[in-house]
Amino acid sequence: MRLGMMLLFVASAAVAAPEGSKRPVARAGASVTAVPAQASIETVAFTPGAVSLRPALRPRSIANQALARRAERRKGQLCGDPDIQGDVVGFVPGRINGCGIAEAVRVKSVAGVSLSQPATLDCSAAKALKSWTVKSAKKNLSNVGGGLASYRVAAHYACRTRNNQPGARISEHGRGKAIDISGFTLRDGSTLTVLKDWRASGRALQRMHKDACGTFGTVLGPNSDRFHQDHFHFDTARHRGGAFCR
Repeated sequence: MRLGMMLLFVASAAVAAPEGSKRPVARAGASVTAVPAQASIETVAFTPGAVSLRPALRPRSIANQALARRAERRKGQLCGDPDIQGDVVGFVPGRINGCGIAEAVRVKSVAGVSLSQPATLDCSAAKALKSWTVKSAKKNLSNVGGGLASYRVAAHYACRTRNNQPGARISEHGRGKAIDISGFTLRDGSTLTVLKDWRASGRALQRMHKDACGTFGTVLGPNSDRFHQDHFHFDTARHRGGAFCR
């Protein structure tokens, strides 16, 4: 009796079983490589024509070159920023009271834009120059002469009074907080100067001058006075009423 019931259960299960396996159906347009049902895993893995989905590794030489460039940038970085390149100077004493820089750097380039002469500054001025370069100078000159290549630096650190006037206060140049830029060399070799192109540059120089206000504490240009007809003066001095820009 028990044996008969068991045989009946097995027969019922066989009848209820699906006739075929529910294999996933290939999407329309997809190329399918037929593989024999009895093929082993190893056979499928090395079936001719099969395409691996694993991305190819970059050549080791390319990876090494990228690492070398990164290490070189870090080696020359200043103020903790790889976009500011140059040399560490350290303490610069002033020959008169009020001059000098506690931790000076000699900046050679910022954000890929070189300086016509290395500028001795403190880090606040170097970072402000980099910020203005990225946010304004490069953008405003991106469609002029192939873009900005370098700055023509008229002045940086100098222990002197404002505008070299006797009895005047110490200039921010004497504290390493100022830089004067008189021109902009473009990638095609041409140059825009503040003296000649202030009004003839499609207002690019005027926008750059305006954009510097706030990034720097003091911004002076051709409209300020007779001492700044041929250059922009930027410094990081802070004023009670906010940035001073003319």
